[in-house]
Amino acid sequence: MKQSESLSEVHNSVETNKRTGWKRILSFIGPAYLVSVGYMDPGNWATDLAGGSQFGYQLIWVLLMSNLIALLLQSLSARLGIVRGLDLAQASRTTYPKWANVPLYILAQTAIIACDLAEIIGMAIGLQLLFGLPLIWGISLTVLDTFVLLFLMNKGMRKMEAFIVSMVFIVGISFLVEMFIVEPSLKDVVKGFEPSVLSGDALYIAIGIIGATVMPHNLYLHSSLVQTRKFNRDVKGIKEAIKFNFIDTAIALNLAFLVNAAILILAAAAFYNNGLHEVAEIQDAYILLENIFGGVAPSLFAIALIAAGQSSTVTGTLAGQIIMEGHLNLRIRPWLRRLITRLLAIVPAFFTILYFGDDALSGLLILSQVVLSLQLGFAVIPLIHFTSDKKEMKGFAIKSWVKILAWISALVIVSLNVKMVVEEIGSWTEGANAWYVDYLVIPASILIGLLLLYIFIHPIIVSRKELKTNVPHGDALNIEEVDKIKHTRIGITVDFSKNDRNTIQHALLQGGKDAEYVLIHIVETALANYYGKNTLDYETQSDTLNLQKYSDNLMNLGYMVTPVIGYGGTAKAIAEISDQNELQLLVMGAHGHKGIKDLIFGTTVDAVRHKVKIPVLIVR
Repeated sequence: MKQSESLSEVHNSVETNKRTGWKRILSFIGPAYLVSVGYMDPGNWATDLAGGSQFGYQLIWVLLMSNLIALLLQSLSARLGIVRGLDLAQASRTTYPKWANVPLYILAQTAIIACDLAEIIGMAIGLQLLFGLPLIWGISLTVLDTFVLLFLMNKGMRKMEAFIVSMVFIVGISFLVEMFIVEPSLKDVVKGFEPSVLSGDALYIAIGIIGATVMPHNLYLHSSLVQTRKFNRDVKGIKEAIKFNFIDTAIALNLAFLVNAAILILAAAAFYNNGLHEVAEIQDAYILLENIFGGVAPSLFAIALIAAGQSSTVTGTLAGQIIMEGHLNLRIRPWLRRLITRLLAIVPAFFTILYFGDDALSGLLILSQVVLSLQLGFAVIPLIHFTSDKKEMKGFAIKSWVKILAWISALVIVSLNVKMVVEEIGSWTEGANAWYVDYLVIPASILIGLLLLYIFIHPIIVSRKELKTNVPHGDALNIEEVDKIKHTRIGITVDFSKNDRNTIQHALLQGGKDAEYVLIHIVETALANYYGKNTLDYETQSDTLNLQKYSDNLMNLGYMVTPVIGYGGTAKAIAEISDQNELQLLVMGAHGHKGIKDLIFGTTVDAVRHKVKIPVLIVR
């Protein structure tokens, strides 16, 4: 399968050249806001609440550092997409060998599942807090947001961005009001910006904060979303796009930082200062807010939680599509890809509730953010390599001081992750039945560490000549003189609808009266699926008579025709008839279904196309 543009359904869909002045700047605004929702999702809430309630204002500097690192890395991600026209996953696919891209995809997909897990839990908790819905039912309902994404994608990129920005606005306003309610100490807040040494629980939560803030899937997402803007591909146009997208990124991420800081400050002022140091659960925060402040504060908290979860789940879906198409060059239907990701996230949430109870969800939420942080190195290191490459970036490679800052950021992230992994494995080995640590955890950690080392070294040691082409569809072939193709055995699928006339006419044009035609109709009744040729129900008899009428009609016009009835699964039956009759061309009618109808009915053409080995002409 050939690789297409990143998010091809919305690629270059937002026009910027027709606008001037501030309207032109606004036309570039949007991608970073879709990215920024990942910086204030329920996973952030869990880590910020845990950090604020356990350590007061001490970890605000970690939030600030994470935001600065995020701003740097997201700007690099945007630069990659603007200059090279590739998203991060596509760039990885053109640089690293196939065997490396498979584990890179698995790790990136794991991070998206971890992120999706946070959205599921957050949404379920928000629904429980507002409406008293049991968590197990709230988690089940989150499957339905697959249809929200389908609806938004069909409405276009600008509509989706408007939806996300409105969700972000709800979150921001909710916390702004709550900040006035809790009245934190400004002096203590300022002191929290002073860096301190971290270890134990503080380090674990700090790693979670970094993972929740600098989210790996956002790097893939941003490099793709900036390609939705259509601009002139000359030096001036690229420079302008980079500048406007940096403005977009700076505003969006700083707003996200303010929301995250507000959550941590809220937890510190409301809980830590009142001696409530173990408020790590979102439900506890809601109850305590109600007890301490009463009124509107807890309701705003729950509404913001639902808005954050819903907006983040949309962007997580897009990121999943990007990494699958980029790393594996594999495309499946967006609704199916969304459903698979959602189900993979729902399973651990269900398991946790059933076996450990509702109270264990908070720990699972923080763990999901730690998983995100552990995957960061595999996205950040390639990103720095790609944007530093002077040959591929064509004069837009990052400057030396930016490169140094980027590598320092990567070193900080990887070092903190290594320290945490070593500490965690050390604590696990102290258990009575820790055999799984020696035989599973340690070997897996070593293999992942070696892969990370390879990802770092490979672009340095491999010469540019050995790197694969970064042209998405490969090079154009030399087309030589083409002889006229004469098909002598042509299959025509019919379903006795008004489309048949058009389908048959196009088929007859392909072979004329010298060709032999096989009229194909498939009986799809329940009986046909079970009894095949032995089916004698009314529909089978009616279809046989109708097919014979078509055949007689065409033979009277001088064409050689054979009617053939198939049974059961449409695609499989058509493929079998094509093989048995040694057809050279298959002509099919497409119904042109849209939306839900396409989801339900419009699968036959695609399925047949993958099963037959002959050319297929699709007629609308």
